[in-house]
Amino acid sequence: MSAAIAFVHDWLARVVIIYALVLALWGTYLYFRRDSVTGGFRSSFLVLAGVTVLQSLAGAASFVAGNRPFETLHLVYGAFAILFLPGSYLYAHGGSARREAVVLAGACWIVSIAFFRGFATG
Repeated sequence: MSAAIAFVHDWLARVVIIYALVLALWGTYLYFRRDSVTGGFRSSFLVLAGVTVLQSLAGAASFVAGNRPFETLHLVYGAFAILFLPGSYLYAHGGSARREAVVLAGACWIVSIAFFRGFATG
């Protein structure tokens, strides 16, 4: 059972890294085109936040099952992503369209780095 949970956690880690990079490129493209963030981008960003929570829950279940990360910093990267994504969404939502694009694209770049570091330390 713990091997299956660890597999799901590992697989979702790969998914969130790729998904965050795709959103980062999309948001950066919108920013440099001076376009406003689309509803599709916003909903995709929220899906990223949701998948991050699922990935973290799988990691917590794996931790409880006895699988421990190589470094404790691995846990910090996960907690950071869970808090940072909704926080940046709420922060960006109240500003101009251009600010929203740069904040959400920047958030995707930042969490993709955090996801990669978490993957590398796990």
